[in-house]
Amino acid sequence: MRVTREKASENRARIVEMASRLFREKGFDGVGLDAIMKEAGLTHGGFYGHFTSKEDLAAEAVAHALEQSTGLQSRYTNVADLVANYLSEGHFADRANGCALVALGGDMARRDDRVRSGATSYVRTQLERLAGFFRGTAAARRRRAITTLAGVVGALTLARAVEDPALSEEILSTARQVFGSARPVG
Repeated sequence: MRVTREKASENRARIVEMASRLFREKGFDGVGLDAIMKEAGLTHGGFYGHFTSKEDLAAEAVAHALEQSTGLQSRYTNVADLVANYLSEGHFADRANGCALVALGGDMARRDDRVRSGATSYVRTQLERLAGFFRGTAAARRRRAITTLAGVVGALTLARAVEDPALSEEILSTARQVFGSARPVG
């Protein structure tokens, strides 16, 4: 049975969406193609009609996750609100729909250039966006942006890594206070 171009496009988008969620939830190596295709409601054999390899899918899935993050973060007009949302209990608890850098950052470093170039583009975009929230020289704003991005990604990573809920909350709360402050940089 032939599938229309529209249906094939819908199927591909569904595969990318499911892979994006499952990779963030379980890691690149924690989920196989069978599980991704099953979650997408398709057969394993159909995978190769859309992608040549799991690495091709990983590149698209990461790009998709990072595009979603960019869209969500673009609605914030100040660093305090952005940081409060990023370090919220909801984001902490929702690995499958959360930040791909936190969920997959360590694994991204070991992937091919297609995955890493998506991360590089995202980081550059976020640094430019964050720098716009601060005052001061271009160099000072850039330093503050790098510190803020590294701080919130690191805080969420640490909070998820520990098994003590009180420590997780302490990490998130402290990071919200430190990085959510938009005091001018001179």
